[in-house]
Amino acid sequence: MNAKWQRTGAALTLVVTLSSLVTGIARPPSMTTVAAVGRSPALTSPDLGAEDPEVDPAADPAVVAALERAARPLRTVEPGGDTRDLRALDQAVGDARVVGIGEATHGSHDFFALRDRAFRHLVERRGFRTFALEASWSTGMRLNDYVLHGKGDPRRIMGEEFQRDYLWWNNTDYQRLIDWMRSYNLRHPDDPVRFMGDDIAWSGPELYDAVTGHVTGAHPELADRLAGLYRGLRPAVPTGAYIEQYLAKPHAERLEMAERTGEALRLLREGLAGRQDSASRSAVQNATVIDQTARQYAFDFDDPEQIPASMRYRDEAMAANVDWWQRHTGDRILLAAHDDHVAYTSTDPDHYPKVQGAFLRDRLGSGYVSVGVTFGQGSFNATHNSTDVTGPQEDRIYRWTLGPAAPGSNEYTLDRVGHRDYLVDLREVGGPARDWLARARPIRLVGTAYPDGPAESALLPAHDVLIHLHRVTAARLPEQEVTPAPL
Repeated sequence: MNAKWQRTGAALTLVVTLSSLVTGIARPPSMTTVAAVGRSPALTSPDLGAEDPEVDPAADPAVVAALERAARPLRTVEPGGDTRDLRALDQAVGDARVVGIGEATHGSHDFFALRDRAFRHLVERRGFRTFALEASWSTGMRLNDYVLHGKGDPRRIMGEEFQRDYLWWNNTDYQRLIDWMRSYNLRHPDDPVRFMGDDIAWSGPELYDAVTGHVTGAHPELADRLAGLYRGLRPAVPTGAYIEQYLAKPHAERLEMAERTGEALRLLREGLAGRQDSASRSAVQNATVIDQTARQYAFDFDDPEQIPASMRYRDEAMAANVDWWQRHTGDRILLAAHDDHVAYTSTDPDHYPKVQGAFLRDRLGSGYVSVGVTFGQGSFNATHNSTDVTGPQEDRIYRWTLGPAAPGSNEYTLDRVGHRDYLVDLREVGGPARDWLARARPIRLVGTAYPDGPAESALLPAHDVLIHLHRVTAARLPEQEVTPAPL
């Protein structure tokens, strides 16, 4: 099996070279096909939702008027300057401990800049102290060491960590955010901001070293047993190669690796039982993430019935990691992830049964607020999601541009509100707009590959708050070559 991960929409999509039937869909021999892990590649533009006869292609003036009454205009997405327009965000956030701010693509500057601006405002006005990214836990450890202590070169860390499925995060917007966080901490050493990663596709060597180092120093009687369980698991290759090599291992070997990480976690929990010091709790959490990574890869990706379980597992693990961090630090957190993660509902429940936002609501109740972000038109970076593209071109990054949204879609109506960019607290919307928001309609949601979709979303049950941007532009990826999208 020649396998690799490619993120589409909410999750990593397992791409498998097959010569037989995949979940009932016939493919020619040796053709790269998308196993049923996420939304199927769109055969036509996902903006053609207006062809659905059940979708009213016109934007109801009463709906637009009601949305406009509830909308609060945003001055800009760029950080810096006057933030009085973000008072509407303050009111919507309330006393929430975790606020998830989504993105409709993984490759647009405006979504990253918006989060940067919102985070700075929430830090300075609302006491937020952690920026959580849909990136691996060990990546977050390295970047947190930089923003707290100035350890390492952030550009080098981002280049080493943000590879393969995470390369989209190595952009100039997040570089600027990391620089601001470090600068803030130099000015406020006694009240710092922190960076965390909540994802589990990669557990770097720093994570293993943190666990074994704590055990060797505090509980040497466990050290030999732990070293034996972790033998051969500590990564010795870069992030991208590690993920490739892990996926290439036989399923039985991946199961055996998960058994060992599970046993190591049980060893620590038993050995550190009753210990409430921060170092011991952190060691157990780090061992938990190592085990999460192994268990994510322990699913049998050749079995279509295990794919939904693996996707649910990932989102549940990410929610658990955010919850642990919040309880451990006491910080209020801005969570940055795709709309499909921060939401309460899944746009593809057959393959993503339950998403991170739903798990966070279970854990935090009203302490979690979901902010979805949509856009009317513009550009983004993504690979080409096509079975006709194979070989080195599979990983080529393109700059895609979409025109105005089609009638009948969510964005078509949202774009007719009389503000360029705006925020709406969906919980406060009434009248015909509330009924409109409760109904599923086509929506643009793009992961790492395009075309992506088609997808539908009812905005009201999916999010508490909505931010709509009229136009977005592709992010700058300083270490990647980006070419114009194919026609």
